[in-house]
Amino acid sequence: MPDVIISGLRKEFAGNVVLQDIDIHIKDGEFFTLLGPSGCGKSTTLSCIAGLERPTDGTIAVGDAVFFDGRKFVPPEERDLGMVFQSYALWPHMTLTQNLAVPLNIRKVPKARQKGLIHDALDKVGLAHLAKRYPHQLSGGQQQRVALARALVYSPKVLLLDEPLSNLDAKLREQARVWLKRLQSELGITTVYVTHDQEEALAMSDRIAVMSNGHLMQVGTPHEIYETPATAEVNAFIGRSNFLHGKVIGSEGGKLRVSLDDSPEEVLLADDGTFGAGAAVTIAFRPERTALAREGQSLPDNEVSLSAEVLATSYVGSRYEYDLKFGNHTLLTDYHRGDLSGRVRVLIPEDAIRIYPKTDVLDADLEELIAVTI
Repeated sequence: MPDVIISGLRKEFAGNVVLQDIDIHIKDGEFFTLLGPSGCGKSTTLSCIAGLERPTDGTIAVGDAVFFDGRKFVPPEERDLGMVFQSYALWPHMTLTQNLAVPLNIRKVPKARQKGLIHDALDKVGLAHLAKRYPHQLSGGQQQRVALARALVYSPKVLLLDEPLSNLDAKLREQARVWLKRLQSELGITTVYVTHDQEEALAMSDRIAVMSNGHLMQVGTPHEIYETPATAEVNAFIGRSNFLHGKVIGSEGGKLRVSLDDSPEEVLLADDGTFGAGAAVTIAFRPERTALAREGQSLPDNEVSLSAEVLATSYVGSRYEYDLKFGNHTLLTDYHRGDLSGRVRVLIPEDAIRIYPKTDVLDADLEELIAVTI
């Protein structure tokens, strides 16, 4: 299976730039996910790869075949790519066999070969025994598998998936993503997957591209994206995080001394040389990396601690979630005990804290995540 190479991709609609300078190299056999909120440009990127949208600028190539370079534009039916849409787009008046025959007829595959190809494709998704049924006779999960079989029936070079699991209920969706990832690994097909579901992306992907407002924010493995998000926006979108603003006062013993806004607290943070005295910063840490201690309790030396007040406690099965008042902010922390009240210390390992440049202009959704005013 070939690599997919996208360089300088740009797309405008009526003068509105929806994709800007997208550079992605998807490796042979890789499960690559485009992740981001609605309107970030992920589905538009997928449509440009498929040939359903013509880019304004840039290049798109699959292996040695150039699909777009500003002058050349290969139509979708000549790209030999398989695509599964969010709606599945199955013909309701056709049996499963007839649905899978449609792309083969378009490609003028001889009838004698079609029977074997259709059986093999349905067998790959576990539905060969239902070949004579109609879509309305299937469950939502089975319809999703038929749509996938139709995309695979002509052995495409690359598989494109546009939120194919979004119409399934939560339990079936979990089962489907395990099955889909296993099938993709067995086939070894290069796959580009679009979703807004961060958990889905982390569970299924070899690598993830996080997008926002038509820009590529970060590309990396699920572990890299979650553990070392490149920007505050990526940090806010992937998983749960607490955000606090502050200013660097100076360095002390190889660490940064940071004064936190809306609070008398100062903290010492690991210094990587990025920020100097006077720099305005945003610090972020995830609830699951925190611990709690009662005020006055002895504290470890290698952790940052913040004094906060318990507002609410929620039992969520494997842990308790605490809402804590810290200055004008609400912090979310996890703890295995639910018996704490009053004032507590929030303990955060130094390596669990990410430091970013502070920005005055923030996306509305990010603003809500960064500062929840009480």
